[in-house]
Amino acid sequence: MTPPRFPPNWFQKARLKLRHLQLFAALDEHRNLHRAAASLTMSQPAASKLLGDLEETLGIELFDRHGRGIEPNWYGSLMIRHARMILSELQETGEELNALLAGHSGRVSIGTVMAPAVELVVPVISSLTREHPGLKIAVAVETSDVLAERVHQGVMDFAIGRLPGHFDPTAFEYQEISSEELCFICHDRNPLLALGRPLLAADLSDATWILQPVGTLLRDRVEALFRAEGARLPHRVIESASPVISMAMVAETDSITVFAHALARVFTPSGCCVVMPFHKRFSVEPYGIFWLKDRPLSPGARTVLSAVRAASERKMRGLPDPTTATAAPTPADT
Repeated sequence: MTPPRFPPNWFQKARLKLRHLQLFAALDEHRNLHRAAASLTMSQPAASKLLGDLEETLGIELFDRHGRGIEPNWYGSLMIRHARMILSELQETGEELNALLAGHSGRVSIGTVMAPAVELVVPVISSLTREHPGLKIAVAVETSDVLAERVHQGVMDFAIGRLPGHFDPTAFEYQEISSEELCFICHDRNPLLALGRPLLAADLSDATWILQPVGTLLRDRVEALFRAEGARLPHRVIESASPVISMAMVAETDSITVFAHALARVFTPSGCCVVMPFHKRFSVEPYGIFWLKDRPLSPGARTVLSAVRAASERKMRGLPDPTTATAAPTPADT
């Protein structure tokens, strides 16, 4: 005789319930229907009917009844094993839901322009990964127009940058953080350093430059600076939006690039590149944190956003980061 086969959706046809799974686990623990029912706050007749109806629907007996109690047979042992696995998964699901609701887990996608990537995002993520190891954070460093588009599309939870003029500012929540001081970087053997004085824009017109593409914020700021000083715009320009490419070119040639001062401090102290002695300080317009008003943030995203906002407020007030030890100033800080 061909044995019966269970279709893929057998549990639906058998109307398998969570109560069945709990009863299997209780019967495995107590091996007595009365005690198993009591542990589930059920009456013995109700537990007996629940089990009997399932066995009748399946067409097989799962337990052997005898005077001393009830024992699972091969089929019952299989059901008990899987019932315990399912109940364990459900318990873990509850724990993960609690962690998600508390902002301790989940996936968060954020973006940032270069300066806050170093000053804010890196220390915040370092702290959060220690406090919330289940929180997965993806970070992209892009220009503000790219960041705004990705936040607007819902690809990113929030970003740190500037809202371009072609975006409706009323669609975003925005918190200003800080202005971004800029500096010029070159190789420590660049011939212009031999002038031995603070440099003017006119001194730099004929240099080879590594600049972001035309129309980007840093490119516009450099060109505005040259125009304000009546100097000829840089004409020997290699375009790259990548800070890695820019630094590699500067390290190997006599070219010059422009960086946020916060990012320059990362590259210059231990390498061959230095901040050029320019005759005045210059910066770009302030940046801030922004996110969509009508798109609720996940608990994990709210956790990261709260940490970034707290770090930015400490920065604006000139307070130290409590998560890091006070370090001695580097030459670039003095």
